[in-house]
Amino acid sequence: MANRHLSRSIVLQTLFEWDFNGRDNSKLKEVMLRDIAEFAPGLTDFSFIEGLLEVIINKQEILDGIIVKSAPEWPLDRISPIDRNVLRIGLSELLFGEKKEVPSRVAINEAIELAKSFGGENSGKFVNGVLGTVYKEMGEPEGEQPAPKRKGKEPIDITKLPIEKLCGAVVYAREGNKIYLALVHDVFGFWTLTKGGVEADEQEETGTANGIKDEIGLDAKIGQNLGKNEYIASDPQKGKIRKQVSYFIAEANKEELKLKSSGGLNDARWFEADDVVDLKIYDDIVPIITKAIGIIAQGK
Repeated sequence: MANRHLSRSIVLQTLFEWDFNGRDNSKLKEVMLRDIAEFAPGLTDFSFIEGLLEVIINKQEILDGIIVKSAPEWPLDRISPIDRNVLRIGLSELLFGEKKEVPSRVAINEAIELAKSFGGENSGKFVNGVLGTVYKEMGEPEGEQPAPKRKGKEPIDITKLPIEKLCGAVVYAREGNKIYLALVHDVFGFWTLTKGGVEADEQEETGTANGIKDEIGLDAKIGQNLGKNEYIASDPQKGKIRKQVSYFIAEANKEELKLKSSGGLNDARWFEADDVVDLKIYDDIVPIITKAIGIIAQGK
C-alpha cells in the first residue's frame, strides 16, 4: 500500500501544476511523467496514477460542485490549490472508486494525510470536514462501523451549537386538474425542495419567496406554513451547526425553471404530484411533501 500512498502524492503534485498553469489537459501526461521521474524514480507501475487522474479530469465538474456544496462559505477559487486538489482526489475515490480496493474510510484518511503533508496548518481539518460531510450525505455506505469514540469525550450539547435559519417551499402549479411540483436535484443524486437563507431582520415568507426566485427563477405566492425541520450539519470551518428550516407551500405559474448556477444543484424540473413517489428524495422531507400535496389537493 506504500506505493498507493506515493502514487496519490504524485497525482496531487500533477494536479497542482495542472491547476496552477490553467488546467491544460493536453499537458497532463507530460506533467505526470516528469513528476514520477523526479519524486518517484523507482515506480514502474503507473496504472493507479493514470486511472485516478482520468477519473478526476472526467468528473471535475461534478467533484467541484460537491466541494462547493459541502463548503458553501468557501468559493472554489478561495480554497488553496493544495486543499482543492486533495479534495478532488478524496472525492473521486470516495464516490467513484472501487470500494473493495479502497474503502470509504481509507479514501478519507489518505486524503487527510495528503493535506497534512502538503497543505497548511488547518488543511487536514478542512479536508476531514468536507469529506466527512459528503460521507454522511451518502448515508455512510458499505455498512462500515464508525470510529470508536475516544474515552472521556463529552457528548455534544446541541443547545450550545450555532443556529443557521433557512426557509424552503413545496412549489406547485396547476394545469387543469393536474398538480405539478417544482423540485431541484442536488449533486448527491437526490430530488429535494428549493431552499434559501433568511436574513436576521427578514420575514420567513419574504425569505422563502426570494429564495425561490433566486434558485429557480419563479415568482411565487407563499401560502401555508408546513412546519419546521431541524438537523445537525458539519461545516468544514464552523464545525457542528444546527440548521433549522421552515417550509411553506408556494404557488407559481408552470413556467420554465431557470436553475441558478450553483455547485450544489445540477437540475430543476416540474413533476406531476403522482410521480414524485418514484423519485429519490431525502427521508426527512417526504412527510413535508406528502402533507403539502394533501393540502393542495383539497384546495386550501
